[in-house]
Amino acid sequence: MRRSPPEQALTAPAQASIPAAISESQPQEPPPPGQLGPTPELISNLSQAPLSLSARRTEDERQDGERVWKLELHQDDRRLASWEAVSGFASSQSLDRRWSPGNGAPLPSGNYSLGLPEALGDDIWLTLTPRFETTRSGLGIHGCDPGSGCVCLLDRTSLEALASWVKTFQIQSLTVLN
Repeated sequence: MRRSPPEQALTAPAQASIPAAISESQPQEPPPPGQLGPTPELISNLSQAPLSLSARRTEDERQDGERVWKLELHQDDRRLASWEAVSGFASSQSLDRRWSPGNGAPLPSGNYSLGLPEALGDDIWLTLTPRFETTRSGLGIHGCDPGSGCVCLLDRTSLEALASWVKTFQIQSLTVLN
């Protein structure tokens, strides 16, 4: 029986070997469901549990020497969004994170009150107020690159998504884990 090329492809035995470039590449994990902000479908699937926002420094460094941070939104154990960020200048990564004024160190670990998004020129600003003893002030989440002592999201899409989550769900705190 003669088969068309598409039929032959469907019935042909699996190839014994997969090209090295394909077998060695890791499958890309899909982005969390709320990466671009809350959608009506996602909102309808959320439970009544509160949302939590956290930030953590990773071990990864950018080419300019700044540490990569992850700003993550969760509901219980479910990760809804994860955005890359920076905090602190490349030269200030090992400075005292609770000292001020103006050393440009990364944001100190601890709990913060989070303000609602506000326009700041062409940027969006979310005020961070430490709930612990520190001489640091003027802290926030906003768009910037390179980072100063705030949490700086690297692209406008991420910043707008975060602002939408904060406004929609009245998220009022951030925990910096490390």
